[in-house]
Amino acid sequence: MLEEILKKKEYLPILKMNDGSEVTLENFKERRKEMIELLEKYSYGRTPEQPSKLWGEVVLKQENTYCGKAYCEKIEISFETSYGLFKLPFELYVPYRVVNPSVFLHIAFRPAPDRFIPVEEIIDGGYALAVVTIPDMVNDNGNCDFSDGLGKYFGLDKGRKGDDPGKVSLWAYGASRVMDYLVKYKDDIDTKSVAVIGHSRLGKTALWCGAQDERISAVISNNSGYGGACSSKDSHGEKIEDFIRIKSWELFCENFLLFKDKENEKPYDQAFLLALVAPRLLLVGSASRDIGAYPEGEFLTTLYASKVWELFGKKGLICPDRLPEVGDNFVEGDVNYHLRDDLHFLSREDWQVYMGYLDLKFGKKERTDYHLPIVNRYK
Repeated sequence: MLEEILKKKEYLPILKMNDGSEVTLENFKERRKEMIELLEKYSYGRTPEQPSKLWGEVVLKQENTYCGKAYCEKIEISFETSYGLFKLPFELYVPYRVVNPSVFLHIAFRPAPDRFIPVEEIIDGGYALAVVTIPDMVNDNGNCDFSDGLGKYFGLDKGRKGDDPGKVSLWAYGASRVMDYLVKYKDDIDTKSVAVIGHSRLGKTALWCGAQDERISAVISNNSGYGGACSSKDSHGEKIEDFIRIKSWELFCENFLLFKDKENEKPYDQAFLLALVAPRLLLVGSASRDIGAYPEGEFLTTLYASKVWELFGKKGLICPDRLPEVGDNFVEGDVNYHLRDDLHFLSREDWQVYMGYLDLKFGKKERTDYHLPIVNRYK
C-alpha cells in the first residue's frame, strides 16, 4: 500500500546525483553537498560562515532549581560577525541525578518557564535542557523585518536578494553557536547525545540546523509542515502563496518566491532536508488535526527519506503497511514518526514521546549517590 502511494507522489530522487548517477556510501558526501546547495539556493538561503572566535560567560547560576533537582545557568555567548561582536543569551538546565545527561537543544519562541517547555518534566526524565529563543537571534515580526539581531549583524537590514539567508537560516545558525559553546565549555553533559528540537517554523529551523550541524545526534521536528518535514509536491497543506499572504516568506530566501504556483517544479524537496540527517536519529511528530502542516505529507516524506538510513546500514522508519493512525509511535528504527490527536501545538505528550524514544537510543546512567540537596532556608 505505502509503496504504491509513494510511487504516485513521484518525489524527487534522493539517491541519485545531479548528473543521474547512483549514490553510494562512498559518494554520499558529494550528494550531501548537492542537496545542501539546492536548499540554500532556493529555500533557506546561504548559511553565514562560522565565527572564527566564540566564547561565553555565565552571568547567573542557580544551584537548586525545581525543588533542588537541577542547576540553571544563564549564559551569554559572544562571537564575531561581519558587522561586529554579537552577544547571544541562552539558558541551560542540568539535572543532578544523571551522570553526563543527554541534552535537548530547544529552539524556542519564548524563554522558560513556558507552556511549551515543561522544564521539570524534562529534568525528571534525566535530560539537560538548553533553551535559546528566537527574539535573541533575530525578531519574529513578519514582513521581512531584518533590522535587528543577526539580520542587522549580517547586513540584511539593507535588503535581501536571491539566496541571502532567511530567518530559519539565521535561527539555525544561532542554535549551532549554542552547540559550539556546549562542546567547548561543558564537561558535565553528554555533547555527543544532543537532540535539537523545535515546533512549527522552529521545527523547520531544527531540521535545517541538524541537517548542517553533524555534531547534533538527533533532530526533532514537531508539526513543521511545509518547508520542514512535509514535501510540497502534491501537498494539501500550506503553499508559497500562504506564506506571502501572512507575510512570513521571510523565513526563507527571496528565491523561494520563484516557485509560487509552481510547487511541483522545484529542483529540490523536503525529503532532501530529512535525508541530510542520516545516519543520525530523526524524529518527526505530527498532529491529526493540523491541516496546515498536512500530517499525511509529513509521514510520507519521512518514509521516503528513510531509505538513506538503509544506505548507511541503519534502520529507517519501520511501520505497518498503512497510513498512521492517532496514537501511532514507530520506535524500532533510527527514524521515528508519531501521530497524536488534536491541533498545532508542542504538547507534553510530544515531549514524553521524544524522551521515551531517546531513552531507547541514548540510554542514561543514574548516579548511585544522588540525593536531593538539603537547603537551610533559615540560615
